[in-house]
Amino acid sequence: MAVSGLSATIRPYGESDKAAVYDVCVRTANAGRGVAGRHSTDDLVPEVVAGPYLFLEPRHAYVLDNGERAVGYIIGTASTPDFVAAHRDRWLPRLRDRYQQLPGPPVTEEEQRLDAMFHPERWLRPELAPHPAHLHINLLPGYRRSGHGRELMSTFLASVAAAGAPSCYLSMRRENVGARRFYERLGWRPIEVSDPGDGIYLVRPTSASGPGRHQMS
Repeated sequence: MAVSGLSATIRPYGESDKAAVYDVCVRTANAGRGVAGRHSTDDLVPEVVAGPYLFLEPRHAYVLDNGERAVGYIIGTASTPDFVAAHRDRWLPRLRDRYQQLPGPPVTEEEQRLDAMFHPERWLRPELAPHPAHLHINLLPGYRRSGHGRELMSTFLASVAAAGAPSCYLSMRRENVGARRFYERLGWRPIEVSDPGDGIYLVRPTSASGPGRHQMS
């Protein structure tokens, strides 16, 4: 139960939530600074880090609803290898009329986003094989530090645990120290991976008895 802040409830994602989820993604990306107007289309970032999960893995997608719209979400997969395969086979074909694969290495920030779009295998890292699930979580500012993030996390971890995933990972920007403190209070621990760039990776068990389950945020 949320302990303070704006009231909202968690429910499964529905197709009518897509625009709101994309909006939350745009407003919270780039370590919380937002990416509105930063690229040739505001849909670019959501279609890299939100759209494929909504389309391919809706059973593990949940939103925070304030009674009018989704103001937060948690999305992900119970099996990163299966997700990567489905991303290539089912998601990328839907995007090819709007986005083109780069002919060479990315240079600009937008090209880096496009490169990530067309190379979902970036999620497949040997060090993360024991942690087959992964997730993304974002909330609008007024709904943070109120217990909603903890509830979303618990809901998602239970969902992928029921699908057979024993452990989960997430990645985040190294500079986002506030988010890292939140994750560590919930029992996430850092794991070393090769060539992490400007990001860090955290892992934790999906089981309700895993570390951090009963800590207060």
